[in-house]
Amino acid sequence: MRTGISFTVSPTDRARLTALIRDRNAPQKHVWRAEIVLLSADGVGTVEIMRRTGKSKTCVWRWQERFAAEGCDGLLRDKTRPSRIPPLGPDVAAHVVAMTLADPPGETTHWTADMMAKAAGISASAVRRIWKAHGLAPHRWRQFKLSNDPKFVDKLRDVVGLYVDPPAHAIVLSVDEKSQIL
Repeated sequence: MRTGISFTVSPTDRARLTALIRDRNAPQKHVWRAEIVLLSADGVGTVEIMRRTGKSKTCVWRWQERFAAEGCDGLLRDKTRPSRIPPLGPDVAAHVVAMTLADPPGETTHWTADMMAKAAGISASAVRRIWKAHGLAPHRWRQFKLSNDPKFVDKLRDVVGLYVDPPAHAIVLSVDEKSQIL
């Protein structure tokens, strides 16, 4: 059984809490917290406070204790709660950045968030957050690759020559084997 908690509400605090209850723009959670405190100060029992406010016994006790410890300001803010998931350390971020800057495994051209998540043992959303924080976008990696065609240099000269010094009455068409590039 819970030991009784007692507190007194000063006239200044009572006026502040009453004004909070009457304020139509006040958040409802602040209103019912203030109601709990004022009803407690007026000597109303816990069961009756529960009935009037629609809150549980533990909720009533929590806000009575918070007011006794911190006053009116304690009612107007929620306590911070730790995250459900512990934050990743800087060593994990450094490992992901180092892996991102290295070549991806197999025949892939770049890292995807899912591939990196699997390789690093973290979630894909964590990989995206790390990439964003470090300004990395491996899917946008642009790199010029030279052809391994032995006649590449001759073909390059011919194409550049057409642009630099085109024939008098000719049409120059450029065709690429990739259908999605126009």
